[in-house]
Amino acid sequence: MITLNNGVSMPRLGFGVYQVPPEQTAEVVTEALEAGYRSIDTAKLYRNERGVGEALAASGLPRDEVFVTTKLWNDGQGYDSTLAAFDASMERLGLDRLDLYLIHWPTPARDLYVETWKALEKLYADGRVRAIGVSNFQPAHLSRLIEECGVVPAVNQVELHPALQQAELRGFHAEHGIVTEAWSPLAQGAVLDDPVIVALAGKYDKTPAQVVLRWHLDLGNVVIPKSVTPSRIRENLDVFDFALTAEDIAEIAKLDAGTRIGPDPDAFNR
Repeated sequence: MITLNNGVSMPRLGFGVYQVPPEQTAEVVTEALEAGYRSIDTAKLYRNERGVGEALAASGLPRDEVFVTTKLWNDGQGYDSTLAAFDASMERLGLDRLDLYLIHWPTPARDLYVETWKALEKLYADGRVRAIGVSNFQPAHLSRLIEECGVVPAVNQVELHPALQQAELRGFHAEHGIVTEAWSPLAQGAVLDDPVIVALAGKYDKTPAQVVLRWHLDLGNVVIPKSVTPSRIRENLDVFDFALTAEDIAEIAKLDAGTRIGPDPDAFNR
């Protein structure tokens, strides 16, 4: 677990459902919950919030045992529209209280993220969400929220993997008490055949994916791998019985090429 800047605890390793087909989501999330995951990350954009909610309802787990995150899509930005979008997400999830709500992208050209953040602050003040944060925000976007609003984001979920290590952004987060959460933590598999990662997998008798997930944890990141394969769902959770050395981490640091899989947050305004 990691403690957010408002005292709420969040699992450091969760289960992401990006690109999980809506019709498979309930089954896949059920598999993840049975494997032991207690954090599920979805979004309005993924079109599978309803499947997440179905799996949660069928699990029999107490509500406070599962940390649920969803995200506001860009077409919902703006104060009133954010509140309406939150209500719609909650209806699809079948929940009356959310653990973490994120603004999915800053879309800076639209210049609505400050107004949107103020709506999230209201949801937080009203007790409808336990923590609020952002996704894909750069230091300039975060600085503006900190300067113009009352609540510092608890989390910034960003693309982060060995080929895009985001050291400057992680430093900003550390300075301001913001947790770094990594999406696409395995670079959609692109880093798993790198000789450095493969060698470390051999050293620890782990898979390359397990080595990369352990690297995230050793850096202090929250990480949300996604899989629809039961064996990999379980494999990705089996990373708490070893740790990388400082030398291992220094070797992985050399893989940072600034290579993005997703869009540039400063230019993405869809």
